[in-house]
Amino acid sequence: KAMCSGRLQTALLVAGYFVYLLVGAAVFQALERTAEKQEKMAASQMKEAFLQNFTQLTVAEMEQFMKNLIEAIQNGVYPVGNESQFEESNWDFSNSFFFAGTVVSTIGYGTLHPKTAGGQIFCVFFALFGIPLNIVFLHHVGKMLSLLCKKLGEFLYEKGMRKKKIKFLTLLFFLATGILVFLCLPSVFFQITEGWSYSEGIYFAFITLSTIGFGDYVVGKQSDRKYFSYYRVLVAIWILFGLAWIALLFNL
Repeated sequence: KAMCSGRLQTALLVAGYFVYLLVGAAVFQALERTAEKQEKMAASQMKEAFLQNFTQLTVAEMEQFMKNLIEAIQNGVYPVGNESQFEESNWDFSNSFFFAGTVVSTIGYGTLHPKTAGGQIFCVFFALFGIPLNIVFLHHVGKMLSLLCKKLGEFLYEKGMRKKKIKFLTLLFFLATGILVFLCLPSVFFQITEGWSYSEGIYFAFITLSTIGFGDYVVGKQSDRKYFSYYRVLVAIWILFGLAWIALLFNL
């Protein structure tokens, strides 16, 4: 009964956690998408005006254009290519879910952030409740994985292995498996999808899962590449379970 109750609690926690992220993603999308469209239209008009008059611009006008361009890029608007590229939103559901995941996990790359007053206020409350929820979620998933670790230890003990050797082998097994599943294999995936080198993929994976999150490498941000739908949702899920693996290592 206690075991069934524990499993039910964990299942409800996992379901509640993902519902929280889904609701957060939907709200961020609703609050930020209209403002982003206006920014993209302004960037498109700025680019068009520059192309028509760039031979006649004064030094002051050129510097103002550069400031506006830098500001647009910092806000996630890249005025490159034709106007159809402006129709692709940084706040589609996949990107919004990815952003919600980076908020509660405290990675915070900084490449995508709310710019409306409503989005910023919502982000404060979303993080206020989401970060503790994320800690509880990681603790429970880490606990579940440590139970698997315990069962593996009991199996080895029945085979006549000494306890010290079991502890070492168990830690080594979960460390090696985690490095393969959460660092090595995803880096190959990032190498193919993003066009990065393998070392860049490893670097991104480590910087992300350690929650350092410099923001110099972020998935799904290259305007010249076509990404499949829900690519960033999958990356967000990889991040969450990668953090759970790190929580397991701390438990061990």
